[in-house]
Formats: sequence, C-alpha cells, structure tokens
Amino acid sequence: MSGHSKFSNIKHKKEKNDAAKGKIFTVIGREIAVAVKEGGPDPANNSKLKDVIAKAKANNMPNDTIERGIKKAAGDLGSVNYESITYEGYGPNGVAIIVECLTDNKNRTASNVRNAFTKGGGNVGTTGCVSFMFDKKGQIVISKEDCDMDSDELMMTALEAGADDFEEEEEGYIVWTDPDSFSEVREALEEAGIPMADAEVAMIPQTTVALTFEEDLKKFQKTMDLLDEDDDVQQVYTNIDE
Repeated sequence: MSGHSKFSNIKHKKEKNDAAKGKIFTVIGREIAVAVKEGGPDPANNSKLKDVIAKAKANNMPNDTIERGIKKAAGDLGSVNYESITYEGYGPNGVAIIVECLTDNKNRTASNVRNAFTKGGGNVGTTGCVSFMFDKKGQIVISKEDCDMDSDELMMTALEAGADDFEEEEEGYIVWTDPDSFSEVREALEEAGIPMADAEVAMIPQTTVALTFEEDLKKFQKTMDLLDEDDDVQQVYTNIDE
C-alpha cells in the first residue's frame, strides 16, 4: 500500500462529515443498532460494537449519545431489523462506485440509489461488477497534530500489534491491516494511548480514475450529494482521483 496515499482523501471525508454531524450520527447509530443486535450491548464481549464505539468517538459523537444508542438498541432487539445491502455501479467516465447501505425498506433504498446514479449520468451494475477493483482493508488514521509519538516508535507499535503496513504522510500516518485483524490492532493502539482520527474497514481502490471534464465532475458530485443525503447509505467508496 505504500506510495498510494489516502490521508488527504480521508481527511476530506472527515471534514465533510464534521459539517454534517446529523448524517454521520445517524449512520453510526444504525451501526450501533446492528452491532448490538448481532453481539449484545456489552462492548467487552462484542468486538464489532467496540469498533463502532471507537468510530463514534473519532467522529466526536458524545458519550451519552453513544450510550443512549446502545440502550435503545438493547431494548429494541425484537424490532431492530436493518438489512445490509451493497450496490455497485458506474459514474461518469466509468468511475467505479460502491454503496453500502443499512435499511429497513429495501425497495425504498434501491429506488433512491438508482435515482442517484441515474441523475449523475451513471448506472447501477450487477454484484461484483466493480468490487474486484478494490481491496478490503482496515485503515487507522492518526493525525500528527494529535500524536506526539516518534514515527519509528509508532510504526513498531503498529507492526507489533499485527498491522500489515505503515504509511507516513505530511499530516499524519495510516496504519493498514487485514480486515480480520483490524479490531485487534485498533484495540492495541487504543491501549497504547494513541489517538485515532479515523478507524474503519474500507474498500481501497487498486488504481484511481481522473475526471478531467467539468461536466463529468458535476455529474459525479450530483450522485455523491444524493447518496450523502440518503440516511440508508452508510458508506460510499469510489476510485476517483481526488
């Protein structure tokens, strides 16, 4: 992964989320509900819930909001019924787009996602049509502003915890992990007192595509805006070169 930087893209995504906390809190709230339903309300015995809580804290979600979400999900175990659905397709100039959703109404979600693609001049494809162009990896982002640990020491801490790779950028560091070891590595860094700006398992493009025409950029942004407005959409991955 070295040399294929993602720090600026992650930072951009984070800043965008900070400007729309209502949306990101809704997204994380659904992830909490699903994690509690699958593994119970105790993060000590539910690594998925522990990871979601870490993500919530990285996005500045207040502790009482997190706790309320866990309690609500624990009390609504019979009625929480979100389904995970992933859509794949193409934007302008063949840009690959993956849309991960959690929904209680598949028909509504499918209609909204297709509408977002269509209005941006793209189309939804079949399962697997673009995901082969991405690698599923755990990524942990650490800002230099928040972490005063020496880069070599930080790298050794991450690698000893089981990380696959370590990348230093001008503004921070990225720790890359295998998806299966993500939770273990994240917890080890947390126990070492290392602050994380972002931590999640994501789809990382193997190569990127540049949109050079203004019209294509506008169409692509139209699709992104519509997907961002949809509460059913949890995450969007693309191979656009930002």
